[in-house]
Amino acid sequence: MRPTRILFVCLGNICRSPTAEVVLRKRAAERGVAVTAESAATHGYNRGRPPDARAVRVAEARGYRFGAKRARTVERADFERFDWLLAMDRQNLDELQRMNPALAGQKARLLMDFAPHAEVREIPDPYGGDRSDFEYMLDLIERAVDGLLDTMPPSGSPSGGHLG
Repeated sequence: MRPTRILFVCLGNICRSPTAEVVLRKRAAERGVAVTAESAATHGYNRGRPPDARAVRVAEARGYRFGAKRARTVERADFERFDWLLAMDRQNLDELQRMNPALAGQKARLLMDFAPHAEVREIPDPYGGDRSDFEYMLDLIERAVDGLLDTMPPSGSPSGGHLG
């Protein structure tokens, strides 16, 4: 049995999607859930850059570690490599659907779909904001990742890459 493979997607891959990646990795390990997590951007203007320092500071204060992560863009092969492509907002979900209509229809959805009782459906981009915007982003990501993990079996259980 292989781990469920998840790609988190946002506009630049320096704030939201790498944060979701590290949150999922840590929380999945704590729960004993087998996942492979990566992140990517729908636009390439940050390609090769590390995560935003503000996102790193906020996440590290809660015990998350980014390591040597560098921004990259979504590739057509990602639609084959990953079980799920989870977008941070509608704009990025629409871009995934434009890139590969057939597979995006089967594999792409909003991360906040896993937090159905949240007051918002999208994770706002904190890039132009202050620390409170990055804290709010992380709050939403943690809530959605917990909901996502609730849909996944612990390691050693049959999974088949199915989410909710």
